[in-house]
Amino acid sequence: MQWKKLIDVINGNSQETIPAGFIIDSPWLPEWYGISTIDYFTNDRLWFEANMKAVETFPDVMFLPGFWAEYGMCTEPSAFGAKCSFQRNGLPHADKIISCVNDIDSLTLPKTETDGLAPFVLNRLRLNRTKIEGIGHSVRFAAARGPLNIASFLMGTTEFLMALRTDPEKVHKLLEIITEYTENWLRLQKQEFPTIDGILILDDIVGFCGEPDFKEFASKYLKRIFSAFDCSVRFFHNDADGKGCSSHLAEVGVNMFNFSFLHSIKEMKEWTGGEVALFGNIPPRDVLASGTPEEVSECVKAAFAGTEDKSGIIASAGGGMPDGVPTENIRSFTSALGDITSSPS
Repeated sequence: MQWKKLIDVINGNSQETIPAGFIIDSPWLPEWYGISTIDYFTNDRLWFEANMKAVETFPDVMFLPGFWAEYGMCTEPSAFGAKCSFQRNGLPHADKIISCVNDIDSLTLPKTETDGLAPFVLNRLRLNRTKIEGIGHSVRFAAARGPLNIASFLMGTTEFLMALRTDPEKVHKLLEIITEYTENWLRLQKQEFPTIDGILILDDIVGFCGEPDFKEFASKYLKRIFSAFDCSVRFFHNDADGKGCSSHLAEVGVNMFNFSFLHSIKEMKEWTGGEVALFGNIPPRDVLASGTPEEVSECVKAAFAGTEDKSGIIASAGGGMPDGVPTENIRSFTSALGDITSSPS
């Protein structure tokens, strides 16, 4: 039922009320459920139960990608050989493996079936598939970090962004390898789980690029990635600056965009030309996590007050669900949507 509603929103079909949805993963779920981050990453039962509690506590909320098997930012960098450091409570970190741009020449294409943490992602979903489907859900998304995001971990963010200017040919070589790996990784997920009908790509480093750099270093690679297989939902997350990429998203294949709270719904509708469904955009940390329920409600209502056409929108955070968001704030968020019609005025 939620999947149909998601498709309806993407197709521009009006809803009685604006639906609510959130990207949820390891920054929020373990603490909210009352377990350590390391237990969430290593215990299949606790991982499933934390996700199950979320969907049962908030049955009217779309949680995307839904039962997400992930290891923070480490899944893809680990396949290239990055050392990953895990804390008991806190997000893991992947160390860079490229000390200078010439190291790119020795980089090889990882094997998606065996390298890094990817096999553990797939096996977690295999082990829990029957239970996921038993409560009426399915594995719907193939998910991956975007090419610039992965590159920034392999090189270091500053070093990667500087290399866009100093060594563009080497950067393109790096992005070619990463993109081929990502295409293979998405296709492997689809092969393992035929219920998949969506692609989710997360790449905040795109937001550090102006429009010329997006066109030069991101556009063609994202287009390949979002074309890895045919699907109904092509969901892009970039909660850094989104102005440089927004007018090109439909061209690269994106049909839903989770963007920064720094941009208004009205601005984003204009920049995307109304061709992309919008997923946002309440401030995640300062309002959703740190605000009172009353402040959350006021912010939700204000965010949509100046938007005449409320179709093609899923109300969410302007980014993923941050740590520390309490249950009562999510309830206040969804309650505030009840008085807002999503039909065009």
